[in-house]
Amino acid sequence: MRLYAQTPARRIRQVLADLIAVALIALAVKFALVVRDAIMLLAEPGRKAESAGDSLASGLGDAGDAASKVPLVGDSLKKPLESAAGAGTNLSDAGQSVQDTVGHVADLTALALIVLPVAFVLVLWLPPRLLWIRRSATTRRLLDAPGGADLLALRALTGPLRSLKAVPSPPGGLADAWRRRDEQAIADLSEVTLRRAGLRP
Repeated sequence: MRLYAQTPARRIRQVLADLIAVALIALAVKFALVVRDAIMLLAEPGRKAESAGDSLASGLGDAGDAASKVPLVGDSLKKPLESAAGAGTNLSDAGQSVQDTVGHVADLTALALIVLPVAFVLVLWLPPRLLWIRRSATTRRLLDAPGGADLLALRALTGPLRSLKAVPSPPGGLADAWRRRDEQAIADLSEVTLRRAGLRP
């Protein structure tokens, strides 16, 4: 199985197409990651709220523990402080929720920004590459098979006329030479088909 053509012009086009496809995919991934990082900046208020809520809950919890040691009124003092510590925990949970939401949005956006362009590039680039690989393998198998050169010569005769201009025309024409099984004409015509496929004899 041949991945690239043997003729220089087609091989250069194939290599350039492959490099462009890889570069576009890399750019799409890079852009998606930059966008994700930008979206994640929106999670900063959530991080600050979580940190403030944790600090508040911890401080009020410690104050409640200290207040509970006051004789006679310790339990009465501890309850409001515990309630306030619960509010701090709620603030912390809200901050975490904001971070989770922003993280999900950032991940989904990055995924969309990667999948859509990569799918577009693959749809445009991959089928022609795979088709060429399959056709070149089929053409090479035909050439190596008994009577394959005749079939390739016939394909050249039924293909675009401009590709036959470089083939020397024997008396009676190329079609007549092919019918008479002229070895030189068949070799020249099969070479036309091979060159058209980007292969060498």
